[in-house]
Amino acid sequence: MAKSEKTDRSAVVKKMKAQQRSAERRGSFMIVGICIAVGVLIVGAAAYRPVMNWWELRQFNDIDLAAIGAPASVCQPEQILAATGEQDHRETGDIEYETSPPVFGPHRPSPAPMDRKFYTPEDRPEIEQLIHNSEHGYAILWYDETAAADDEMMADIRGISSKLQGTDNLRLKFKAVPWEGEADGGEAFPEGQHIAIGRWTSTLEPEQGDAPEFDGEPGESGYGILEYCSEPSGEALNDFMLRWPYTNSVEPLGA
Repeated sequence: MAKSEKTDRSAVVKKMKAQQRSAERRGSFMIVGICIAVGVLIVGAAAYRPVMNWWELRQFNDIDLAAIGAPASVCQPEQILAATGEQDHRETGDIEYETSPPVFGPHRPSPAPMDRKFYTPEDRPEIEQLIHNSEHGYAILWYDETAAADDEMMADIRGISSKLQGTDNLRLKFKAVPWEGEADGGEAFPEGQHIAIGRWTSTLEPEQGDAPEFDGEPGESGYGILEYCSEPSGEALNDFMLRWPYTNSVEPLGA
């Protein structure tokens, strides 16, 4: 074989190998590009709701709690009930409560942490756990399925929750949680009412305003205070939490 033929064949082989390496690099870059694009889509989808929540809450940055949502007039008079269930801890099992939503009664041994203020149906703690929070003086705002489907009401509830962030000041004991009626073992709210604010108190001596009238027998575990509203009202919640602070709850020092 002539030397020139060997040289030509060697050149062809080198060229083919170079083309193969180039193709492999392009394939690798394409795979990396696809992976990056998929990663961006996944991250973007995961971040969409938090970003939208942040954007919605911006409108409340310079607004007082009492200025968010409807006026307090959308709420009905307080309902007073004799309470039971203090220190009645139950590890497991469904518990039947007297009211919809519940305010007092037997409950789980541990409350939900104070740092979380707003919940959806997908991540809400057990109702039995939330009643332990109620025993420790939390004001709990329950919203029904009608409110959950209303973007404006949900934006107001998130805005209200954003004003009550923190764990150092026990006056910020608050949670906004969904109520699903029969699915939660109870009933729907009264007709036209989509919000309920509840507090478990030890006495009927409010910190502000006149004491409510109550002609029933005193509760062995204090009293449940329940207020229904047709819409979220920061003003009503603000008044309610000032009137019935955590300090007059059954176990005020529990976080």
